[in-house]
Amino acid sequence: TEEDDGLAAMPLFLSLRAAIRAHVTATAMERAACPARAGMAENARRYLGLAEEFLRPQPRRLVAIGGLSGSGKSTLAANLAPGLGLRPGARVLRSDVTRKLLLGVDPEERLPASAYTPGTSRQVYDVLRRKAAIGLAAGYTVIIDAVALAEEERSSFAEVARVAGVAFSGLWLEAGTETMASRIRRRVRDASDASPEVLTEQLRHDPGNIDWIRIDAGGGPQDCLAAARRALA
Repeated sequence: TEEDDGLAAMPLFLSLRAAIRAHVTATAMERAACPARAGMAENARRYLGLAEEFLRPQPRRLVAIGGLSGSGKSTLAANLAPGLGLRPGARVLRSDVTRKLLLGVDPEERLPASAYTPGTSRQVYDVLRRKAAIGLAAGYTVIIDAVALAEEERSSFAEVARVAGVAFSGLWLEAGTETMASRIRRRVRDASDASPEVLTEQLRHDPGNIDWIRIDAGGGPQDCLAAARRALA
């Protein structure tokens, strides 16, 4: 059983949990001292509101975040996700984590160069597309976090959205070479195996026509988040 199998039922489970918390809080309120009752009643109403909200459909969309290693893709994906689609937020599919799971290792375990063959990379992107389709079918907004240096990789993500009948937005993050290299060097216990040398190789690669929205990611995470939100509005 894969972790995606229960996605469609997640809103119901979250709603039930919130409804139970509302019931427990309301029951406890009956035995509470008078000064505490107002706050407990408010909490019960809040839980009940959440129970309804979890079951309320939200517009779905597919967002792909691409760019060279160290451009800030994973940080932006994590910051964007809570505000998109159904609670608790968009489903984030990170290529680095997907590769580790595909090869049966822990996300933070470093892989040898042999794990980055074109064949393995094709498998990773196949899994990303499949999982994105599953998430969209379950009613969720999905964010794909991947370098997507090849035109066909980028266009394949847009095709997933087209087949699912949802809007697609591609965001291409850009930052200075030294900024990206510095971010890579500062990483600790991260799923990415990229090194400054990997970045150098990426810079030599011709990405072809990039028709995604270009985002200046050279500043802080909040500036990048604000720019991405404007692009998605």
